[in-house]
Amino acid sequence: MWKETIGRNKGNIRFFRITLYHESLASLYQTNFALMQHHKYSLTELENMIPWEREIYVSLVVNYLRELENKRK
Repeated sequence: MWKETIGRNKGNIRFFRITLYHESLASLYQTNFALMQHHKYSLTELENMIPWEREIYVSLVVNYLRELENKRK
């Protein structure tokens, strides 16, 4: 039973390493800080997001900021 649990967790860890390989630790902290300061996300909300869910929200915020910039011009 114990070996089965360890094996299952290693698969999860491997999955999340693969999904986050493109983002450095510094980039992760900078993005979290910007989302908390400027867009009122809490750190708990950000940490509880699934990696692909977080990526979707970040891309939505980026698109929103681009639209605001285009309207401003």
